Amino acid sequence: MLLEHKNAVIYGAGGALGAGVATAFAREGATVYLAGRTREHLDKVAEQVIAAGSHADVAVVDALDERAVEEHAADMVSRAGSIDISLNLISRGDIQGTPLVEMSTADFLRPVITGVSTNFITARAAARHMIQQGSGAILALDSGSAIGSPMMGGTGPADAATDVLVRNLAAEVGPHGVRVVGIWVAGVPDALSPEKLAAYNTRVRVDDETFQGMLAQLDQMRMLRRSPRVADVAAAAVFLASDRSAGITGTFVNVTGGMFPS
Repeated sequence: MLLEHKNAVIYGAGGALGAGVATAFAREGATVYLAGRTREHLDKVAEQVIAAGSHADVAVVDALDERAVEEHAADMVSRAGSIDISLNLISRGDIQGTPLVEMSTADFLRPVITGVSTNFITARAAARHMIQQGSGAILALDSGSAIGSPMMGGTGPADAATDVLVRNLAAEVGPHGVRVVGIWVAGVPDALSPEKLAAYNTRVRVDDETFQGMLAQLDQMRMLRRSPRVADVAAAAVFLASDRSAGITGTFVNVTGGMFPS
């Protein structure tokens, strides 16, 4: 098993991606610590992790609360002995489908501030312990939209900030044996729903027919003409968190199915 004897914390673990990655980590031998703001969602994921044959610890943690994140990390180390993997899946409140010239400052800046803040706070907490251990992998996820994506609001700047954080943190903690890697993921069908898409774009009425049409359009936007699923993202995360990718840091793995070239 690729992650045997490793302790993994996932922030924002209550969603579909969190569930997929958490169960994949568990199947590969990791002990999984689930953190997020909604206990009910985390408990459901914990049931899946336990069914996959691993222990799952659940904690209600606001990733914007520096003290709460630091205390949770310290508690994890005191009980488990280490933090070997840290993954941030916190939602950022992106608003898309509105031209920038019509967007409010608050809607534009929300994903930038929330995204870079939560990634920094969680990565810093993990890195402090990993530096002492002399090992560890910090993973961050964004859509790769820093290359330029019109009608995406603050998503592009938010992704750019995360990408730069990954590069700079990797350079600083690398000499201590700690790796930092970004994963580019965009439009994963089995992590989406009409309700989620409507929250991103309030200008579009997303009924089932519209939803299926949008998923088909996503398929056609990719070089592979198919969209990666949650299992594909989880498999990439497992590999990047494992010692099999010991030579990979300070870079990004493109799991978009070729929505754009890296």
